[in-house]
Amino acid sequence: MLEGKMADINFKEVTLIVSVVAACYWNSLFCGFVFDDVSAILDNKDLHPSTPLKTLFQNDFWGTPMSEERSHKSYRPLTVLTFRLNYLLSELKPMSYHLLNTVFHAVVSVIFLRVCRLFLDKRSSMIAALLFTVHPIHTEAVTGVVGRAELLSSVFFLAAFLSYTKSKGPDNSIVWTPIVLTVFLVAVATLCKEQGITVVGICCVYEVFVAQGYTLPMLCTVAGQLLRGKGSIPLSMLQTLVKLIVLMLSTLLLVVVRVQVIQSQLPVFTRFDNPAAVSPTPTRQLTFNYLLPVNAWLLLNPSELCCDWTMGTIPLIESFLDVRNLATFAFFCFLGALGIFSLRYPGDSSKTVLMALCLMALPFIPASNLFFPVGFVVAERVLYVPSMGFCILVAHGWQKISNKSVLKKLSWVCLSMVILTHALKTLHRNWDWESEYTLFMSALKVNKNNAKLWNNVGHALENEKNFERALKYFLQATHVQPDDIGAHMNVGRTYKNLNRTKEAEASYMLAKSLMPQIIPGKKYAARIAPNHLNVYINLANLIRANESRLEEADQLYRQAISMRPDFKQAYISRGELLLKMNQPLKAKEAYLKALELDRNNADLWYNLAIVYIELKEPNEALKNFNRALELNPKHKLALFNSAILMQESGEVKLRPEARKRLLNYVNEEPQDANGYFNLGMLAMDDKKDSEAESWMKKAIKLQPDFRSALFNLALLYSQTAKELKALPILEELLKYYPDHTKGLILKGDILMNQKKDIPGAKKCFEKILEMDPRNVQGKHNLCVVYFEEKELLKAERCLVETLALAPHEEYIQRHLSIVRDRISSSGIVEQPLAPVDKTLGTEEREEIPSEDVKEISSESRPPQILKTNNNRNSKSNKQSTENADQDAPHKTTKDIKEIEKKRVAALKRLEEIERILNGE
Repeated sequence: MLEGKMADINFKEVTLIVSVVAACYWNSLFCGFVFDDVSAILDNKDLHPSTPLKTLFQNDFWGTPMSEERSHKSYRPLTVLTFRLNYLLSELKPMSYHLLNTVFHAVVSVIFLRVCRLFLDKRSSMIAALLFTVHPIHTEAVTGVVGRAELLSSVFFLAAFLSYTKSKGPDNSIVWTPIVLTVFLVAVATLCKEQGITVVGICCVYEVFVAQGYTLPMLCTVAGQLLRGKGSIPLSMLQTLVKLIVLMLSTLLLVVVRVQVIQSQLPVFTRFDNPAAVSPTPTRQLTFNYLLPVNAWLLLNPSELCCDWTMGTIPLIESFLDVRNLATFAFFCFLGALGIFSLRYPGDSSKTVLMALCLMALPFIPASNLFFPVGFVVAERVLYVPSMGFCILVAHGWQKISNKSVLKKLSWVCLSMVILTHALKTLHRNWDWESEYTLFMSALKVNKNNAKLWNNVGHALENEKNFERALKYFLQATHVQPDDIGAHMNVGRTYKNLNRTKEAEASYMLAKSLMPQIIPGKKYAARIAPNHLNVYINLANLIRANESRLEEADQLYRQAISMRPDFKQAYISRGELLLKMNQPLKAKEAYLKALELDRNNADLWYNLAIVYIELKEPNEALKNFNRALELNPKHKLALFNSAILMQESGEVKLRPEARKRLLNYVNEEPQDANGYFNLGMLAMDDKKDSEAESWMKKAIKLQPDFRSALFNLALLYSQTAKELKALPILEELLKYYPDHTKGLILKGDILMNQKKDIPGAKKCFEKILEMDPRNVQGKHNLCVVYFEEKELLKAERCLVETLALAPHEEYIQRHLSIVRDRISSSGIVEQPLAPVDKTLGTEEREEIPSEDVKEISSESRPPQILKTNNNRNSKSNKQSTENADQDAPHKTTKDIKEIEKKRVAALKRLEEIERILNGE
């Protein structure tokens, strides 16, 4: 009997299986994140340590809350937990993810060998395990990181089955421990992937037809006797019924829990995902039945594999006269013949065939569209477990053939060729998963009728900024599937990236025209993919670049919201537009509405903080920045802008936290000069001159033309008696910005005082007056130059003109008196002039100008790589600590005589530097 066979395997067999797995999948370690990996890994916040663990059990496989309509309802928290483990070890480096997948495949292959020993002899079971190990159909499940759901579920699936095989004790008694363990392992398998629950059906078939040895005729005979009242149920059969009832009740409980988790809602798919699912009778039935032989053919001949079989890959069967129906008929005939043989006749061979058929059929039921629609036509990864039954069937057939002496050598040759070619095909197929471009190009070689593949090649090129080539693929997608809204959106976005706005708008308008019209009383989202509503967002984002069309853009946002009141992206984009239209209160309302839909979105709290800055409520802004950082401690813009807000507040107690956040920011964005510059400004505030110098130099190294960093570094040198070091910095500043007024004033001062270069200083001040003849500071300093050049009459005229510009400035009047005294009394000792009107210690600094740090991107892509990053432009990073004008200190007679005695050619220049304009 089969149940009596030993399932133990030895170390050599395990080593062989693991070695073959390593030989077939070593190159998968060098593949990246592609296709669905982007959504499940790169865009999934559930992987981040900052996300609470409980969130994994509230969201679907892709990180979307199960309660949301856009959720795919794929509840696999244990699989996501392993992704999170990878993230803790290596963050987003793909090698560790691929390595763990390979390890799991090896584990599944070893456990499968144990299962095969229950039904096959030692040699045949090894052949079945090797065929399973090398089968090319598994590359999607093993090399594609999201295929880990199949691998993990299979581990517990097989473990549950092996556990159940030990539930039969002596004298056909029930051993409850393996049954309890089986129920637990089934639950774990189901939390890895939904198909794990189907192992219960396999256990039931095993119990009735293998463990108890019944055949279908025997069961019919017993049932007939019971109906005629001529007998009673045998004890062994009662025990079997008890075990089956326990299994079925536990399964029912798991199903109820699963239904509660998805909140009794099925996922929303479009006709592009699964065209047959929305087709009328008999097209739907004929097509779905035809897909069964298609999947069987992929197992039998995996020569042409494709990562995506949706859309027009397999044309619908709309007539009974379609020749493909013959394949369906032949498949069901063959399957029926095997089923009758396995159920009708006793013996090990029939039981092996029966268990192989169960392994093929039952795990495939959730993906078969028989009970509910799924989001694909064919998916190679869902054949991972069904291929186990296929491999057992092949190995069993080979065993029968090889036992015949005539065919023994030929059977070995054929088997060796199959295993070798499958291994080579798997090794070669792995390279297709190296990047999205290689993956989708390989798919196009197999299928050119799938618009999604053309779109995805375009996306891969788009990510490389190769917009011209991407456009060709997007346009081809619209030719293959003219009513594909997403394809037209992709064309529009690419035209926009190429600055061809007219063509972009035309493409968006065409996509919009393909949207179904609103039907009163009917829920819109049930008839269209939610991401297609982004056509309104993209079109609005495009036309709002024209200031005269802002109202039109707002109308598009409101239209999207009217179609889907829970369309978060529409509120976010509208909020930014309202800010642009100078309507911050309405923008606040839009963001608050978005937060009602998603309170755990750090970007939304950040955007709301920007609104409060517009409303001149810095305290509220800081609270919202802090909320964003609670949700995402590495939110770069929240770190940066909250630090600037703290810095601008002038509160000394906030400076340490501002510094900490800026340090975190430069750690996240080491190539952004703004972070280092603001650290330098904080250090200047704290009188840490060496530290400030270091930060400013780092900012300038990253951005040599950083105007504010150049000026403030020069100013720092001048404040710390390093004027000669400031001069080359000012030369660099004026090379990039020759009209920089403050730089020219500071350079003129250093030339006068340190270099004794009167002509050079004169050129600086004259340059200022060429740009701004009414600049009081520049004109006064030029008057002082005239005085130093002994051009007393010229100096007098200059000071008179300066006084006319600033009649209330006492220091100008005083200097004019000194010049006139010098003119009238040439024999009197020369009296010095104090050239400018501020003290050097008043912290004259230039701050960085307002500049966009981050923009909202509302452009949308197809579901597999769709990302929603919703952020506002940063406000200007300026400080405003202006000081009132004050007179230069009065010079005593003693001071004047001392200066005269030393024959100083020029007085101390730039005793005070005025803060001019709040950051240019």
